[in-house]
Amino acid sequence: MKQLKTNPKKFWKSAMIRAVKSMAQATIAALGTTALITEVDWLTVMSMSAMTGLLSILTSISTGLPEVEEGE
Repeated sequence: MKQLKTNPKKFWKSAMIRAVKSMAQATIAALGTTALITEVDWLTVMSMSAMTGLLSILTSISTGLPEVEEGE
């Protein structure tokens, strides 16, 4: 796991931005698979979106973020 040697505030801000973007993409994908908005299983959509956000955060922690360079 990468250590946060530089600005942790910048890391977490960047990681959260990535997570929110990933969650939005997952939600859009899930909504695109239904024919009518009334047929959407919202519990499944929100669950999938939350899991996507969690996986994004974990990926950012384990691999680091290129926009948060050491030495800044």
